[in-house]
Order: sequence, then structure tokens, then C-alpha cells
Amino acid sequence: MFKNILVATDMVTRVDAPVLTAIDLAAQYGAGLNILHVLESASTEDRDLVKHFKSNGELQVSNGYLEKVRHAMVKTYGTGLTGPGKRELHITTGYPWEEILGLGRKIDADLIILGPHSGKAEEKGVIRVAGKIGSTVQAVVGQQDCPVMIVNNPVQKEKLKFRKIVVGVDFSMACECALCFSVKLSQNFHSILYPFFMLPIPPYPKYGRSDYETDMDVLKQKLEEFCHTYLDGTEHEYRMWGGVLPHEEVLKCAEKIDADLIILGSHTRERSGKWYGGSVVERVSFRANCPVFVVNDPKALQKMQGIRIPDSSEKEGMNRSIHLFNRPPGGKKEK
Repeated sequence: MFKNILVATDMVTRVDAPVLTAIDLAAQYGAGLNILHVLESASTEDRDLVKHFKSNGELQVSNGYLEKVRHAMVKTYGTGLTGPGKRELHITTGYPWEEILGLGRKIDADLIILGPHSGKAEEKGVIRVAGKIGSTVQAVVGQQDCPVMIVNNPVQKEKLKFRKIVVGVDFSMACECALCFSVKLSQNFHSILYPFFMLPIPPYPKYGRSDYETDMDVLKQKLEEFCHTYLDGTEHEYRMWGGVLPHEEVLKCAEKIDADLIILGSHTRERSGKWYGGSVVERVSFRANCPVFVVNDPKALQKMQGIRIPDSSEKEGMNRSIHLFNRPPGGKKEK
């Protein structure tokens, strides 16, 4: 399924969870592995003026310094860089998100693995904003043309078999792509899929139990209609309940079933057409104990063989909105 995996890290002398995960995943698939380290710049104008990875002093990049960094990283990751399949270590200067996207396109990566934020944040004295992923991840998610895997914590090899997968559904095109991607993974790993939808509950007292039950019935039917075409022949169990904060409920669902993986669709700004992660992607990726895959649109799935890709033109007229206070079929809204 994955032939070329790209993982980026800002760590040199300490192991990084995304890199360890990428090494294990590449070994499992027999995939090519490319590890990218973009040197920390000491200047916004001169990207070749960098900070020494040990002393933090400023210096101009030279071939000798690049070799020192390479030697240190080889020592850090040991046999992980010499395992089965093609393994390459790339060390460069520039803006991290640009270098990640550029190398991803150059090697035709079909998976990019990142941490949700800088691994050196504590060393830099950066205060991590709760629920926020880093600017590099935001930029890559917004412009990548393949799935992005966000790894917050080290992942056990057994968990990388992805036996239980939660896929968030909100009826958007991006979530439909995420659903297609989850089906492809399920076919490879013989996984159980858990399509999850949170019914947003209005924060006012007029919304009673009867309203909730009516909306649950209507939206359950909509969820099944939305998913059934893709899930035919795939083992799955729907999960659906009410809530206020989608990211909290996604995390709760993953915890309840002891999920190995969460798959989410990113969102798009209607006016600019630019993809962005969205608050659910940000907050889930920041807090999840398991890896999180982020998929945006059909272009991110085109490299994969044997995967069903949503036809955006076919479903342009589809009602993807979520309506509350629905009337039960053939009846009036209960009071």
C-alpha cells in the first residue's frame, strides 16, 4: 500500500517518535524510507546561517557540518537506517514545510509522517498552545497531495497493524475521502472500522430528549446512507452519540474501543479553496495516544492502487449539511 514513506524530524541526537514509527512501518511494508532533517535556521533572511545542533552557536552551513549532522543521526537511529528496503537520510536548509513538500513530490511519497509540533520546543523555550499543532504541520496538511500521518507518542509495533480504526464522519468531501482511505487500510490489515459521528446538541433548554431521539434516528439513517456504498464487504460498527466538542468525542470513541488509528478529513475554505486542518484535526492530533491520519481531497488518494475515490462532480448536489430538529418521517416535530 505504501511504497515511499517520508518522515521529517528536527531532532539530531535524540530519537523522535515519528521517525521510529516510520522505520517500523517501512519495515512492515517493505517500503522505501526517506528521513528529512531541516537544519534549524538562525536567520529569517539567510537560511544557510544555522544553529549548531550541540552548542546552539551560529555558523554557515558547510559540507563538513552536514557530514557531522549525518553522522550524529546515523548514530542516533542505528540499524533503523540500514534496514530492509531503500533508506535515505536527507539533511538540508530552508523552510521546513517547503522542504517537506518539495522532497515529498520529488520522491513521489505516498505517505508523510510528522509530529504534531516541534520536538525541540522545550529546548527553544517555546510554549505549546493547548490543542494547536505546529505551523509546519498545518502548512503540509494544507498543501500535501498524499495522506499525512501525525504521531504524538511512540507506537508499539503491534499497534501498527491497525486492527481497530476510528474514522470521523461529518458528511464533507474530505471525510468521504478519509472513509475511502480507511476502507483501503482495512482491506490490507483486516481491520474493524468504526465510522464515528457526533450529533451536535444545541446549547439551549428547548432541545429535549424527544428532539435528541428524533435527530439521532434521522442522522443515523443519513450516516448509513453516506457510508454503506464504501463499507460493503468491510467489517464495521457505527458509533454515534451527542456532544458539544467533536474532538473530545472522537478521542472518547478512540479510547472506548482502544483504537490503533484515527482517520480524519481536513477542511477547506470555500472562497480560497485552500485546505486547512481544522480545529478537530488540530486538537485530536495534539492529544491522541494513537497515530492520526489526515486526508484532504481525492488528489491525496490518486497514487494508491485499488482504492475507490469519491467523484466530487457526481455528488456536487448532495446535501452535506447537518440539520437539527428534524421531523420524524411522515410526522410532525414532537413538542
